[in-house]
Amino acid sequence: MSSDAVKKRKPKVIRNEAGTPETKRGRGEGDQDVRVYNEEVELEGRDPQQDYMLYKDTCATLAKLMAEIQELKSGGTKVGSVEIEERRRQCSVHFITLKKLNRLAHMRLKKGRDQTHEAKQRVDVLHLQLQNLLYEVMHLQKEIGKCLEFKSQHEEIELVSEEEFFQEAPADISRPHVTRDDNHQLTLARLDWELEQRKRLAEQYKMSLTRKEKIQKAIEQKREYLSSLQPGLQNIMQASIPVQEYLSMPFEQMQKQAEVARHLPPPLYVLLVQTGAYGQACDKNLSVSISGDVDEAKALSRPPEDSQDDESDSDAEEEQQNTKRRRATVGVQLDDKRKEMLRRHPLSLCVDLKCKDGSVLHLFFYYLMNLNILTVKTKVSTTTDLSGAISTGELLNTESLLNCLYASDHGKETPNPSNRYQFDKVGITTFGDYVSDLGHPYVWVQKLGGLQFSSDGAQSELMGSALSASHMERTMKLLRGRLQARLALHKQFSSLEHSIIPVSSECQHLFPAKVVSGLTRWTMMSHQEFTELGFVEHVLKAGLVHETDLFFMAVVERGTARLLAAVVVNPRYPEVTPLFSLSLHWKGERSGRTDDNLRAMESEVNVFRSELQGPRPGLQLLTNQIQRLCVCLDVYLETESQVCDGSEGPKEFPREKMCLRTTRGPSRLKPFKYNHPQGFFSHR
Repeated sequence: MSSDAVKKRKPKVIRNEAGTPETKRGRGEGDQDVRVYNEEVELEGRDPQQDYMLYKDTCATLAKLMAEIQELKSGGTKVGSVEIEERRRQCSVHFITLKKLNRLAHMRLKKGRDQTHEAKQRVDVLHLQLQNLLYEVMHLQKEIGKCLEFKSQHEEIELVSEEEFFQEAPADISRPHVTRDDNHQLTLARLDWELEQRKRLAEQYKMSLTRKEKIQKAIEQKREYLSSLQPGLQNIMQASIPVQEYLSMPFEQMQKQAEVARHLPPPLYVLLVQTGAYGQACDKNLSVSISGDVDEAKALSRPPEDSQDDESDSDAEEEQQNTKRRRATVGVQLDDKRKEMLRRHPLSLCVDLKCKDGSVLHLFFYYLMNLNILTVKTKVSTTTDLSGAISTGELLNTESLLNCLYASDHGKETPNPSNRYQFDKVGITTFGDYVSDLGHPYVWVQKLGGLQFSSDGAQSELMGSALSASHMERTMKLLRGRLQARLALHKQFSSLEHSIIPVSSECQHLFPAKVVSGLTRWTMMSHQEFTELGFVEHVLKAGLVHETDLFFMAVVERGTARLLAAVVVNPRYPEVTPLFSLSLHWKGERSGRTDDNLRAMESEVNVFRSELQGPRPGLQLLTNQIQRLCVCLDVYLETESQVCDGSEGPKEFPREKMCLRTTRGPSRLKPFKYNHPQGFFSHR
């Protein structure tokens, strides 16, 4: 072999990816140099960012070479030319570089995955160790809890305190020198002392039973003696009845009522006792009586007898009858369940409230046994005939007479929250469908009977008789005041329907001597008719009107001017002032929303209650408001200036009221305030 061939010979490279990184030189066959190449070793020394930049540069160079080859071909250069072949060789070198970079990328990915897998395995091992430790901790905690919760039978025995034990127990049982330092010995000693005490108490119990038997025998003897006296006492009481009637001391009647009262349910009994006590102490015009079927009440209070034998004998007969009887429908069964749920107690109370004018308010109280609530019905008796006035129809209506005796107490729904679930079982949607037959379950009625429910808003700690006594006086005054107010309204409405405004002599000084404007019409409206009026929208939006209120329309006229006043009378009148909304028909239509002076007239009537109330309790308030409205209309019309010539008043309404100033301020408000005794009108 020549020396030129040896010089041209290139060393042979052997690629080894998994071997040990080392380079060997030796003499092999043909005396060739052998080198071992390991890409993993090269991978550790290469920077991924530099490989990425190399990849981008290689791709850019390839794209450039391809473009040059394309240009050469398009320029007519032959395929096998030197320029094209040179660029092909360069492309092949770059493709080899890309393949190497691809292998390195895959090797980096595999290495990263292996490292991630090893880290996950280490984390799983640590997590498993943690779970084992937590399980051991939980097991130990359960065992500790079982030990702490262990209770011995002696812990259920109520032992005397340690101080009492050392003071009362003898030394041979207490052994202070041992038990004070040893809790176990102390517990044993206390148990021994408890045993000794119980033995002694058992002997005392036997002695007490013996004494009890002797006392019972003595009581039986005295009871027989007293029962022998009863016939004689009854004869004496019967003979003293004329004397009781003459002295107005009905002992016989009170005794009979006391006998019947024993069968009253607890709420009615509380109401009876408290009403009677209040009548005797504070109100001689208050009386209470019991009515109803006494025998049925006795049957309810009697405990059921054991009649299993009779029931077993009658079972066969009932089965035979049931086969012949038609099976009841579901509707009939529900009706029966409703009747049973709404069943009243056979006994009821009647409370009579008498007024000075001779009128009487009768209150009938009932107890619904299954619902555990009280209801009330009303009736009014008067010495005069109350018929005739059309607008007084709702004043003494028994369904609405006691509405809102206390604020927001309408008496339509039961105050007992548990009744809602009872109603769902029998298909009752609302209790208001039955109040006409059963009475109204007002909250104040429940409190008079000593009943307190969790839905009553402000809870009270008082119960039973104490709760009834705390509400008795105020409720009776409100009831009497309600009757007097309705009777006064009834009398006033009769006059208003005849266009007469009854102003009492005590209130004459509130108005001028001459009032030209007069009431021409007074009618009653429904709530629906009231809401349809256009000039009351602001009152409705403010929430000042409720369906339980009474609604009226008053018409005041003077000449061609016609003033409409929609009046809302609250059930709690005169405690709550009637509300007036005005609309004037004169030279167009005006209302309190469009005319500042009409708004001022509404303020004069609605706001200044203290001036119009009159003597207490203010039963003349409504008529005084209507009279004030007539006076304000006179002032409005007499001081209204003409548009054309600006004179003091139109010819139709001559000036008859003396005013310091006819108008004031940018709103041109008129002087509606009447000053007595000077007799002139001024601004507020």
